[in-house]
Order: sequence, then structure tokens, then C-alpha cells
Amino acid sequence: MNPSPWAQAADTAGAFLVFLGAAICLLGSIGMVKLPEVLSRSHASTKPQALGILLVLVGVELRLRTGNDAGTLALIIFFQLLTGPVASHLVARSAYRVGGIHADLLFDDLDEQLSEEPAMPTGHPRPDPGREDAAPKDGPEDGPPPAPDH
Repeated sequence: MNPSPWAQAADTAGAFLVFLGAAICLLGSIGMVKLPEVLSRSHASTKPQALGILLVLVGVELRLRTGNDAGTLALIIFFQLLTGPVASHLVARSAYRVGGIHADLLFDDLDEQLSEEPAMPTGHPRPDPGREDAAPKDGPEDGPPPAPDH
């Protein structure tokens, strides 16, 4: 029995998407090995890999064409797109904090955040100088910290 023309077109498109996604993942992997800097490697590990896995899984769905497989593949796509960039961001931020970034950054917004005065211990809100109940700058507070306004 010959498959329908629509099934043949879906199979062909699925095979093409799997091949294209695998090629993009390969290029991202080569970039991770060849690039010199943590930020560049982070970029190479996230952006091509996210697109590559998306194309591979859509291609697999075009080949399988069942409801259970579509739901499973949709969950895989969702969690891959959710966790990959977040993990890459955390690796890059950790590398920045320990001094592993040696590139000349055009914009270094994180430096301003990290150079601010240290955070107060948990449970003690930072006093706002504009508020009347703010602690004086010269000495310690008298009594417990003010209750937060909710």
C-alpha cells in the first residue's frame, strides 16, 4: 500500500528538519570547542542548541504523527527551551563573578550591581533615606527594624 502524498511530504519535511537541526547542533558544538571565551561558549552552547533541538523534535513529530508522541515532544521542547538558556546564563554569571571573563565588554551592567554597598542580612530591609522612620546614618538603630509596608 502506498502512503498518501501528504504522508510522504510530512516524512520528507521531517527528515529535512531532523538533518537541519542536527547540523545546527553540530555547529554549536564546534563553536563550544573552538571559541576562546566563556561568554562566547555560552552563546554557542545555548542559541544553536535550542534551535537545533527544536528542529530535530519537530522533524521527529512530523515522522511519528501521533497524539501521545506530540504531547511528549512538546514537553521536551518546553523544558529544553526553559532550562538551557537559564543554565547558560548562570554559568556565564558565575564566570563573571570569579573573574573568568577577560573580554572587553561594551556594556558592563553587572559591575554596577555588584559594586553597590553590600546587602543587609535577611529580614532587615534596607533603610530608605527619604522615609521618616529611616535609621540615622551615623549610628545603629534604636530597637527593631520597621515593619514593611504591605
